[in-house]
Amino acid sequence: MAAALVCSIFFLVITLSSFADAQTDTAKVALGSTLYANDDNSTWTSESGDFSFGFRRFPGQEDQFLLAIWFAKIPDRTIVWSAPAQPVPRGSKVELTPDGLLLLQAPGSSELWSTANRNNEKPLNGAMLDTGNFVIVANASSNIWESFRNPTNTILPTQVLNVRDKLSSTLLEKNFAKGKFELLLGSSELMLRQRDVITGYPYGPYLRVPNVLQLIFNESGDIFTKQVNNTMIQRTEGSFPTSANFYFRATLDFDGTFTEYIHPRNPNGNENWSVVSVIPPNICFIRVDMGGGPCGYNSYCEAGPHGKPKCGCPPGFSILDPNNPYSGCKQAGGNFHQDCNQLQPIIEEERIDFFFMDGADWPFTDYEQLTPSSENECRSYCSRDCNCAVAIFQDPKFNNGNGSCWKKKLPLLNGRLDRGAIDRRALFKVLKENASSQLPPNPNSRKKDQDQVVLILSVLLGTSAFLNFFSVAAISLAIYLFGQRKFYSLCKTSDERDLETNLRSYKYKDLEKATNNFREELGRGAFGTVYKGLLPSSTRNYIAVKKLEKMVQEGQKEFLSEVNTIGQTHHKNLVQLLGYCYEGEGRLLVYEFMQNGSLSSFLFGSPRLNWQQRVQIASGIARGLMYLHEECSKQIIHCDIKPQNILLDDTFTAKISDFGLAKLLINNQTRTLTGIRGTKGYVAPEWFRNTPVSVKVDVYSFGVMLLEIICCRRCVEFEMEKEAILADWAYECYHQGKVETLVLNDQEARSDLKKLEKFVMVALWCVQDEPLLRPSMRTVTLMLEGILEVSVPPSPFSYSSLSSSSLESLNEKSASQSKGRK
Repeated sequence: MAAALVCSIFFLVITLSSFADAQTDTAKVALGSTLYANDDNSTWTSESGDFSFGFRRFPGQEDQFLLAIWFAKIPDRTIVWSAPAQPVPRGSKVELTPDGLLLLQAPGSSELWSTANRNNEKPLNGAMLDTGNFVIVANASSNIWESFRNPTNTILPTQVLNVRDKLSSTLLEKNFAKGKFELLLGSSELMLRQRDVITGYPYGPYLRVPNVLQLIFNESGDIFTKQVNNTMIQRTEGSFPTSANFYFRATLDFDGTFTEYIHPRNPNGNENWSVVSVIPPNICFIRVDMGGGPCGYNSYCEAGPHGKPKCGCPPGFSILDPNNPYSGCKQAGGNFHQDCNQLQPIIEEERIDFFFMDGADWPFTDYEQLTPSSENECRSYCSRDCNCAVAIFQDPKFNNGNGSCWKKKLPLLNGRLDRGAIDRRALFKVLKENASSQLPPNPNSRKKDQDQVVLILSVLLGTSAFLNFFSVAAISLAIYLFGQRKFYSLCKTSDERDLETNLRSYKYKDLEKATNNFREELGRGAFGTVYKGLLPSSTRNYIAVKKLEKMVQEGQKEFLSEVNTIGQTHHKNLVQLLGYCYEGEGRLLVYEFMQNGSLSSFLFGSPRLNWQQRVQIASGIARGLMYLHEECSKQIIHCDIKPQNILLDDTFTAKISDFGLAKLLINNQTRTLTGIRGTKGYVAPEWFRNTPVSVKVDVYSFGVMLLEIICCRRCVEFEMEKEAILADWAYECYHQGKVETLVLNDQEARSDLKKLEKFVMVALWCVQDEPLLRPSMRTVTLMLEGILEVSVPPSPFSYSSLSSSSLESLNEKSASQSKGRK
C-alpha cells in the first residue's frame, strides 16, 4: 500500500513538473491577433508543431467551419477541443482581444462566443502550448483562460479534471454537436451518465466511482484519481511506449465509452489511433432506466472489438435515422401489433403470430413476469394481452426446471445481443396475415405450429452471470496477453442478474463480507436495519444492504412480492433495487447507495437546504409517488412516507426508499387487511378506522412531509405550544393570510410568496381528514408544477364545506390536462 502511494505521488510530481516545463514550450499569440474562417491554414500552432488552434472545415460542408484545437502532425488531424458555437460560416473570425478574451464573431461582427476574464486581470498574450492547451496569460503564475479548464470531449496528458468539470461526447464521430453522454466529476464522485440531446437533461449514471476529487492524466499517459482522503489511485496498468514516441488522448466517445488511445508520433504509412483502454469494458451491459442507452430505443447492442458497441434492429424494425446507426429503431411496415383499440382481446389470439430471435434480451423493461411457463404458454400470454409487444421466454433447463415469461411494452430499453447465449428467446408479436409477406426468409426449419414464423439466427444477450463473468475474463486476459493497457475495475457494469427476477442474487456470506459483518448502520426501519456495504466488483461500488430481521414467516410473502415487483420498478425518484439474498432464513435487499443520506438530516439538522432545492425535492417526491400509484404494472402503496425514507443522491435528487412497508394491490383490491403501518405523525386517519385503506394514505403522509419541507421543522414539536401540530398551525397561518409566518427565517422562501402559498395549499389538500377529499398524486404533481390551479382548501379537520363531487371534478380536470401534455 505504501509503495503504491509513493509511486502515485511520484507520478503526480512528474505530472506537475512536466506541466510547468510545458509552459515554456509555446508559440506566443499577440493581443489583437485574428484568425479568419477561410481556409485550413488559418491557425496558431505550438512551438513543436504538435498542436494547432484555428478554424477547420466542418466535415461535409464547404462553407462551415469549426473553431478547434487538433493534433497537427498526424494525417487525420484529430480534434481535441472545440468552441461551443458550432458550426460557423465562412468569413467568421476569432480575435484575441486587448482585454484578454477570445472573441468569435460572424461575418457581420455579431458575437457567437467568447471567453471571460472574471477577475479583470491584465493580459500579456495568448499561447498555444505543446501540451495541447491554449492559454491566455496574465502573468508568470496565472492564466486568464485555458482550454484545459474548459474541456469538450477529450483530455490530454498533463490535464486535470476537478470537481464540477465534465466531458461531453459528440453526437457522432464526425458530428461535433453535443451528444448524449457525459463524464462528470461531482462533489465526490466520478460518473458516466446519459443526457437528453435536445434539453440537456441528465439521466441517472451508468457508472460511478466514489470518493474522487480529481481525475489526473499524467505526461506518461497514466490516469489517476485523487481520492477524498488525498491518496492517489492509478487507474491504468501495463508497460507502454513512451510519450517521446507516441501521442496519447482519452476521449468520451459518441458511443458512451471513455477510451484511451495512442498514436505514433512519426507514423509509417496509414497508421491510426490504437485503443488501449475502454470504460466500461462492455458498453452493451450498462443499465439505463431512461434515454435508450448506446444504441437507442427498440435496438440491440452487441459488443464489438474493445467492448465498443455494434447496434442493430430486431426483425420487423428499421433504423430510425439511416445516417446515425446509434439513433434507435422504429417499427417497419406496421408489422407489430400493440393496439388495444384495434382488436378485441378475446379474438386477438386468432390473428397473432410470432417470430423469434435467439440470444436477444431487453432485461429491464418488463411489466409482468409469469412463472412457470412453457414457450407456447408464453406466446399465448402475450397474444391475449393487447399491451404486450415482445415476450422473453427463458428455457426451464436454465432456471431450475421452471420456464419464465417476461412481457414487455414498447419502447424497448437496454437491448443486448450475445451470439453464444442459448438460455432465452425473444418472441416478437406480429399480425398473422402480414407475417409471411413482410418478414425476412426463414434460414432454418420451421415449427409445425409456426408456419409463418421466420427463424432468425442471431445472438442473445443473456443475463447469465456465469457466462458474463467468463466473457469479461476472457476479454481481459486477451488484452493483457497482447500487452495492451486497460483500466482497473473502476466498477463492473450490472450484467450479473438473476434469471428469475432480472436482479442479481447475492450469497449471504458475500453481503456479510461486503458490509464488514454488518458493521456500519445507515438506519433502522419497521422491518429491519440498513447497512453500508462495499462491493469491489459492483459498478456502483458502495451499496445499501437492508437486512430484514422480522420477516421469517409472514414476511416471506412480502419479501418475494418486493423482489418480483419492485425489481421491475424504475424511476428517477425511486431508490433502485440492485439485488437480493434469499438464503435459508436470510432475507436481504441490496439497494444503490445514496451519497447524501436522508432528507430529514437536511430539514431538521445543519446545513439546511435552500428554498429552491426544497421545491425541486418536493416535486421529485410527488413524481415518484405518482409513478408508484399509477404507472407501475401493479399499484404500490408505500405506507411509510416520511423524510427519513427520502434519500438524496450527490445532486440532491430525491429518491423514495424503504419499500419494506409497501403493500402491493391487485387491480380490484381496494383495501389492505394488515395492521396499522407507518410512523406516528404521518399516519392517515383511516388507519385507525374500520375503513378501506388506499393510495390516499400516501397522499396524506406526503402532505405532512410537504409542510415539513416548507417549514424545515418536524410535524409534531410539543415544546412549541400553540404551534405544536404543524398541520394545524399551517392552516391557521393560511386562513389568516400569513403563510410567510411559516418561514420567518427563510428570506428566499419569503421572497417567493406565490409559490410558498401554492405549496401550503397543496399540502392542506393532502392532509384532509376525509380520503375522498385528498387529490391523487397526479393532481398533486400537476398543482406543484403550476399546470393545474389550486383551489382554496377547507380546514383539514372539517370537510363539510366541500363535497366529494367537487374533488372528482378537480381530479377529472387534472387528468384532462395531463393527457394534453403527452
